[in-house]
Amino acid sequence: MSDCLFCHILSGDIPSSKVYEDDDVYAFKDIHPKAPTHVLVIPKHHIATLDDAKDALQLGLLMQKVSYIANEVLKLKAGYRVITNVREGGGQVVFHLHVHILGGKKLAF
Repeated sequence: MSDCLFCHILSGDIPSSKVYEDDDVYAFKDIHPKAPTHVLVIPKHHIATLDDAKDALQLGLLMQKVSYIANEVLKLKAGYRVITNVREGGGQVVFHLHVHILGGKKLAF
């Protein structure tokens, strides 16, 4: 998607603070963190929103990667929060499916 911010990050056109990358996902620090640790995990193929994701295996793989990144890469052993915003009303700003990992402190709801 030519106008997608996260696709531009994936292509290297826009710099990011990479935390993790493999064949399926790319994880990087959020530029407006809401917790001491705030990382975004995005699939390497463009999916606009969670509602556009039709492949249960892809979604399961994405969540496995989120768990791996939170536990093994970020070492959030005390716990962490996972958030996916969907469409404008749900707070989604960039229309490329992404999962927020927040941690590093006790998070209030």
